[in-house]
Amino acid sequence: MPDIYPGMRFFSRKLIKPEDLNAHGTLFGGSVLAWIDEEAAIYVICQLGKGNIATKFMSEIDFVSSAKLGDIIEIGMETVDFGTTSITVKCEVREKFSKSTIIRIDKIVFVHLDENGRPIPHNISKPVN
Repeated sequence: MPDIYPGMRFFSRKLIKPEDLNAHGTLFGGSVLAWIDEEAAIYVICQLGKGNIATKFMSEIDFVSSAKLGDIIEIGMETVDFGTTSITVKCEVREKFSKSTIIRIDKIVFVHLDENGRPIPHNISKPVN
């Protein structure tokens, strides 16, 4: 199966456990969205080489398929753009072995903040890490 996002880098893997399931016995969307937000934040902090960021925006979330108990999923990130105070990434969550896409998010925007929670320039134009 060809990669939809050839520049996507997959860092984290999760084993789907009973507490990750919804009433239908498949992966609960809220669980995977929390994992995506955390993974994206870590990815952005590494890209900028500095912390103090906040999630500003998440585009449409495309639930392509689901995962079931015992599946191993992996979360991939790719940098899309560097703004003055922001960085935009995209995400794909897929099943580890079949590589079938579970969720796709084309745009997640993070903003670099000062100590008062206001956007400030990060002065980065390409990934640090």
